[in-house]
Amino acid sequence: MINHVEIYVSNLECSKKFYSFLLSELGYKLFQEWPDGFSYKMGGLYIVFVQAEKEFVKNGYHRKNIGLNHLAFSLASPQAVDELRQKLLLAGCNELYAEGYPFAGGKDYYAAFFEDPERLKIELVVNSDNQAET
Repeated sequence: MINHVEIYVSNLECSKKFYSFLLSELGYKLFQEWPDGFSYKMGGLYIVFVQAEKEFVKNGYHRKNIGLNHLAFSLASPQAVDELRQKLLLAGCNELYAEGYPFAGGKDYYAAFFEDPERLKIELVVNSDNQAET
């Protein structure tokens, strides 16, 4: 089991606004906060966000480079995916693969895809135990 994931960001305030909204909607609770970072926790997993040092911000991020491509979050039902998708759209978040929604990941794979402020892909998918219901 994964204990935690740590993600360095170029703009801590932008990332905090995005992830505080998203992770709270998913049931995560604020776990830690300090001047250069914050984390959210659910169960035994916590996700940490840290302000990258200025000298490393210039390198930027692209999900197609070597490294982390995306974070996928399980939701209980297609309705839960639909509802969170609507909230993210209303908040002005950038949706990926909108033309294929909700089956952009495959004909039996109910999911929505967005980008975080760094352009890291965020996937909202019906829990695999519930995929047969879609």
